[in-house]
Amino acid sequence: MALVTKEQLREHIRSSGWAPIYVLYGDEPFLRDAAVRTIATRCFAEGEMRDFNETEYSLNDPESLVTALAAANQLPMMAARRVVRICDVRVAAASNRDTLKEEFAEVLEKYLKNPSPSSVVIFIADELNGNRKITKLFKEHAAVVEFKKLETAELVGWARSKFDEADTRIDDGTLRQLVSLVGPDLRRLSVEIEKLATAALPGKVVDSDMVAGLVSYTQEIENFDLTDHLVAGRKKQALTVLKKIMDDGAEPVALLGLISYNFRRMLMAKEMMENGAPRDEVARVVKLRYRDQEPFLAASRRADRERLLHILQRLHETDLAIKTSIGGGGPAGSRMQIEMLVCETAMSG
Repeated sequence: MALVTKEQLREHIRSSGWAPIYVLYGDEPFLRDAAVRTIATRCFAEGEMRDFNETEYSLNDPESLVTALAAANQLPMMAARRVVRICDVRVAAASNRDTLKEEFAEVLEKYLKNPSPSSVVIFIADELNGNRKITKLFKEHAAVVEFKKLETAELVGWARSKFDEADTRIDDGTLRQLVSLVGPDLRRLSVEIEKLATAALPGKVVDSDMVAGLVSYTQEIENFDLTDHLVAGRKKQALTVLKKIMDDGAEPVALLGLISYNFRRMLMAKEMMENGAPRDEVARVVKLRYRDQEPFLAASRRADRERLLHILQRLHETDLAIKTSIGGGGPAGSRMQIEMLVCETAMSG
């Protein structure tokens, strides 16, 4: 056998063709673990005794490998096949970090060369160094599937499919805003999508304000984020952070959504304070953490209302310019326009 792509694995499972040995690894554990569950579930037909034929062993105790392979050699009970999951597998660059120890290479190789035809063995690896002998054995005798972190476009597509499954509508700009907020952590993205789909009931529509209000910004960059610097008027730092965000592949439209949300909150806070609303009520309405209240509210007091309205208009114009390629299309044009916008909106403190 050899390396198998995720797409090939998906088609393989759909056609109910089973490899006797799978090795699933990579830095996207959410998709890896989902594939493990899917393989295990599809191995059993309705009415078969799954509880008697599915077992899991952890290599945090390296000697568990021998027990697991012995279980794989047992005949299934009232089912067509047996499923053996072997988790916490680590074949590292340095052998002292291994959980799949080289001393067990011989017993592993013996099974790999002559696997039980009535068992499906799934190795779930946290690390699999390509230069090690055991990894090469896996690639020679097993179906090896790598699960990499998704790129931004893949994340957006994956998130779109989850909203579709939840029968919930979300426009492209808001979807990119969500992905930009959460980042490449699919486990958390899945949780946030479920939360937003629930919050969107009964209308089943997720909008930008809902995302901004319910999803916290967790992609920390050097312990500060772009909107903090914009509020504080730190233009140089804002441009530095912007460069880092854009270099990491963030969507310009999603960034505009974040900046726009921040300035709408400033305008709301300013108007509430001018109307005599108490500080704790303002902080609650505009969703301010305690540590952020003083600098945010101070900036809101100093900000000129007409200036804030002008900035919100410029945000709208920049969003339209990026979407229609006015003033330069493609990534370079979008980047230039958002850099110009950041320079303009980083108000002095």
